[in-house]
Formats: sequence, C-alpha cells, structure tokens
Amino acid sequence: MTKHAVTVIPGDGIGPECVHAAIDIINATGVGIDWIERHAGERVFKQGIASGVPQETIDSISQTRVVLKGPLGTPVGFGEKSANVTLRKLFETFANIRPVRELPGVVTPYTGQGVDLVVVRENVEDLYAGIEHMQTPDVAQCLKLISAKGSEKIVRLAFEFARSEGRKSVACATKSNIMKLTEGELKRTFERIAPEYPDIQSWHVIIDNCAHQLVKKPSQFDVIVTTNMNGDIISDLTSALVGGLGFAPSANLGNGIAIFEAVHGSAPKYAGKDVINPTAVILSGVMMLKHLGEFAAAADVEHAVLATLMDGRLTGDVVGYDKGVKTSEYAKHVIANLGRRAEGWSVRTAKPIQMPQVSRNPVFRPAKTKEVVGADIFVESGLEPAELGKSLESIAEGAVLKLKMISNRGTKVYPDGNPNIDCVCHHRCRFVSRSGEPIRFDEALALAKKINETHEVCHVERLLRIDGKDGFTKAQGED
Repeated sequence: MTKHAVTVIPGDGIGPECVHAAIDIINATGVGIDWIERHAGERVFKQGIASGVPQETIDSISQTRVVLKGPLGTPVGFGEKSANVTLRKLFETFANIRPVRELPGVVTPYTGQGVDLVVVRENVEDLYAGIEHMQTPDVAQCLKLISAKGSEKIVRLAFEFARSEGRKSVACATKSNIMKLTEGELKRTFERIAPEYPDIQSWHVIIDNCAHQLVKKPSQFDVIVTTNMNGDIISDLTSALVGGLGFAPSANLGNGIAIFEAVHGSAPKYAGKDVINPTAVILSGVMMLKHLGEFAAAADVEHAVLATLMDGRLTGDVVGYDKGVKTSEYAKHVIANLGRRAEGWSVRTAKPIQMPQVSRNPVFRPAKTKEVVGADIFVESGLEPAELGKSLESIAEGAVLKLKMISNRGTKVYPDGNPNIDCVCHHRCRFVSRSGEPIRFDEALALAKKINETHEVCHVERLLRIDGKDGFTKAQGED
C-alpha cells in the first residue's frame, strides 16, 4: 500500500477540532498517510517568530510537498504578514481553487438551483503583494502588480482544472474597464489562451457584474478565473450561496506543492466547544485525496458527507448552536457513512490536474522596443493646482521635459482642471518629452532632483512606450 507523507498544521482557534475530524475520516478510508504535525500562526507569533512560520514547518513542507492546514489567526499589533499569506508566497502556490456546491439538507435561497461552481483565484500577486507606502502623511499607496507570467499560469490552470473535472465553461472576471493595464493583462491573456481549449466555453465578465450575476443566477457559472483580491471577495460570496464558509474548502496549488485548507477563519470564540462545522476542512481533505491520486477514497468521503447532511446531521452554524450536532459527532456520522451513496446526489469524476508548464525566466515577455517618453513626478504640496503648475513650468524651463498636466487622485486638475475636485496634497505631475523624441530616464531624475529643491518629490515613475504602445494610462480629463 502506498503511504503518503503529509504535513498537517492544526492551526488556531477551531482549527485543531476541524483538522482532527478530517484526519479521523481520512484514516477511516484506509488510505495510508503519515501525518507529520507542524505549527504556524498565532502560537508561533507569540514565540517571537515574526513570520508566523517556523523553520521546522518550512522544512517539513519542503519535504512532503503536501499540507492539510487548519485556519491560522493573524494577531493585531505584532507579527508581520498573515502566516497564511507567508506560506502561499514561500512555496509560490500561485492558484487558489475554491469550489462550492449545493448540499443536501442545507437550505438556502438557492436550494434547487444546482449551484456547483469553482473560483480559481490568482494567489500571489495583485494588491496582496502587500507593497504599501505612505506617500504623504495623509495619502497611502498600495501597488497593484499583475504580471504576464502570473496571468498565464492562472489562466492555464483554470482551463486545466475545468478539464480535470469535466466542466464545460470558464469565465474570466476582471475590472479591466477601469484598470486597463493590470486587470486588462488577465483579460488579454485569457482571450489569447482560450482558443487552445475549444472543448470549453469561455467568456469575459466585469467583476461587479459577476457578483451581480452570482446572486441573480449562480447556476450559469462553472469555473470563474480572476485576480487575487477579486477572487478573495467573490469566493466568500459564493460560499454564502450554499450555506456559508463552513462548507467552503480550498486548495493552494503551485508546481509540485499543494496546501489544502478551509476558506473560513479560526473563530476563536468557538474554540474548544465542539460545536463548529468541520465540513470545509473535510472537503479540503477530499481535494487533498484527489491530489494524491486517491480518487476512490475522495469519492467515498464526499459521498459520506452528502449522506450525513441528507440524514439531517447539521452543525450549529446551520440550525443554531443549541440544536446542532457536535463536531466530534458529525465526524463519527461521516465515518459511519463511508461506502454509502447519497440517493439523488452525485460527485464529480476527477482526473489529475495537468499543471501549466510556464518558463521560469524572469523576463517572460521581452519587448522588441522600449522607450522612455516622459515621467510622472509625484509631488507632496499644499499649493493650489494652478500655483503648483506655474511653479513646475518655471522649474522645467529649458529642460528636455515639459509639464503636460497635473492630476489629483487620477483626475486632471491643471491646466484647465475640474474646479470641483477636492484636492489632497499628493499630485501626479506628468512631464513629457519636449521634442516628442525618447529621453533618458536620468534626465527625468535630474528634473525631479531640481523640483525637489522647491517642492517635496515623493515618487517618480517612468512613462514607457513598449513596442510602439503607451505603457501608461491617462488621467480623467487628460487629452
């Protein structure tokens, strides 16, 4: 019998109760697993390890390459980033797969509609890169990073996952009507790759309309691929369609690494009370069994969960904590139902996911031409736009760059700016080549240095023209 080594992280709050229930059920299938317990999260933060992930846990995951994890708490006021995010980034689990489906006995406004969909969320880029700066004392900035490589990987993974489960469609949800370069990168990548999967229907939907359509008619969706923050939000929405986060499993996948966890948090107020719903962690275990190639056992556990719910064995989050079955009792019912099939309900026949093979070259999409045609020089100033503009024009006199416009939070305020704008002290001052020819970036930096003698420069961005196309967007009102 094959024995699989799996790193298990019980987690914080309700995590240990849920994880131990899942382990008991998986062990009862007869699948041979060597569970290697390690820790992360709050107890590790309290040991003074700022990342929340100790080296022994990292070493174990590096060896086993498979993790079943309980929810981890992120303390406020100490520690660094979330230990969950740290694990995803350490092991480059670039894809977060979050399935939801209608379940027997769990009554929602969508009961009977056959909700059965999956959100495939990019997992390491976007605003969750966590690159933030205070630009001025009262203006904060967060960098939204979307790469061509990251988009390629998540789009291909979404189509490959759809194929692995026999799903028929993939929708790409973005906010590319507003963020044409970042969110637009995912949309353009999706539209380029989709024809390689002629067996799968594909279409694009704006993310806010996607949220609207999920509430209006969720059954129209099969697989949704989207960026990190969008995916975080709509996957919580989709879990509510089928009964809540207690029924929402997930997988974090990278090349040769997989971390399985519930979507929900650690819910410390319920810890140790034996009342919490372990279904999300159990179904995360089902996803893990599929990853390990134990498809028969995965189907047995999923059927057993369906049968248990069909029998009315519901936890407190569904029927009230004074009426629900205990966490430990629920797990025992699932074990007793192993081998049983829930009449009228089915599970998907799955195949191994073909992970996308994408070049590891950091220069993923080299440009044929790249020219600097100007610079956005961000200035902290309390001056009115007209006064600041005239001052900058005077400073730039004789330079290779001239002031084209000033914007405030994305809207043009000089020249001929909108007088209704309630400006803050953070101004984007766009300088362009006076001759129309490309410039050297050091010329822009020299101008920024000169401006800084009079005004406070807080940031400089190149304006690039890449392969003949502008690599920057215009302000609202800019010609």
